Amino acid sequence: MLDDITEAVLQRDEVARYLQGAHGDSGTGARERIQAYLDELRTTQRYAIYRTLKHPLYPILRKIDRVGEQVHIPKAAAKSGRVIYASNHRSHTDYLVEPLVLDDNGVRPPIIAAGINLFGGPLGLIHKHVTGAIPIRRNTKDPAYLITLKAYVGEILKKHDLFFYPEGGRSYSGELKHPKTGLFHAALLAGQPKMSVVPTAITYDLVLEDHVLARQRVKRSQRPFSRELAEMVRYAVGYRSRAFVTFGNPIPLDGIDASSRRAVLDVAHQAMREIGRVVKVLPNALVASAMGPSITKQELEDRVSALIDSLQERGANLDVTSGREAVAAAAEPLSDRGIIVIEGDLFRVRDRNVLRYYARSIEHLLPAPSSNTH
Repeated sequence: MLDDITEAVLQRDEVARYLQGAHGDSGTGARERIQAYLDELRTTQRYAIYRTLKHPLYPILRKIDRVGEQVHIPKAAAKSGRVIYASNHRSHTDYLVEPLVLDDNGVRPPIIAAGINLFGGPLGLIHKHVTGAIPIRRNTKDPAYLITLKAYVGEILKKHDLFFYPEGGRSYSGELKHPKTGLFHAALLAGQPKMSVVPTAITYDLVLEDHVLARQRVKRSQRPFSRELAEMVRYAVGYRSRAFVTFGNPIPLDGIDASSRRAVLDVAHQAMREIGRVVKVLPNALVASAMGPSITKQELEDRVSALIDSLQERGANLDVTSGREAVAAAAEPLSDRGIIVIEGDLFRVRDRNVLRYYARSIEHLLPAPSSNTH
């Protein structure tokens, strides 16, 4: 006997057309492909149990101080209708921190769309049967999968909110990436009334896996999560950071034509612009952006002050208001992390790749370099 969500997915028009051969596949084989993907996607959220996971996860969560900003936005959006949270993606810890910020503030828990690489071993069981996470095959072009995914998301949105990362994977370079539109399209196809996208920006003083990401800059292949986890444990020694989760202006989805690629793309780009606008600008990013190969403390403070003035003019979400304050906050963490070296009054770059990783996180807020600059 089929469960309710499988029956509902199989009855959706786009799935019915596929089963009738719209993409060259039909009959028993087509139905088996759809059902196999449904088995992979199926998830269950037991949020009462998830909340208790704060305790076994305490060794990592105690190293990250969660700070929610503009939390009145998701509270109001959740009262008005179904919510799609679209967030930038900095770290594997995003999956822990962002839902807990919502929970800290009494906002109902969303289902999370996460890369399928996170679903191996015990963590995968937690994602599938506790947190309520959907495993996403990010780069597949199989029409059977894409149709099944969008239909499944459409059914999920009848009962749950959705949290996903439109950039796809984490940013290996540090900068905001261009959005992928698949899950925006799926949300629009769901046709839920009074649904909105809430842009969500997460920023850390220090990203746990910064050295790992910055060393590659561009993701070349999907590595086993167990290997990535081992690297994260290595860099967790002495790690401490704040995590700011800031919510931006909601984007209403009523009246947007899901069949228009341009309309879907416009929603995705609007969400990313809002994420970029509200992202918290922290001292480490300011210092990283202003650093030279070798620079005095006073010169660095002056450069950061000028950078802050420029960002204030653009309405950036700043954590500090002076170069002196930024340098005082960032110097020790960057030094302890092995990113810079401080010798008396002189600051030198030790790990250029990681420094640039943090500098790129605020590049979108700065004026583009003049084409006349040599």
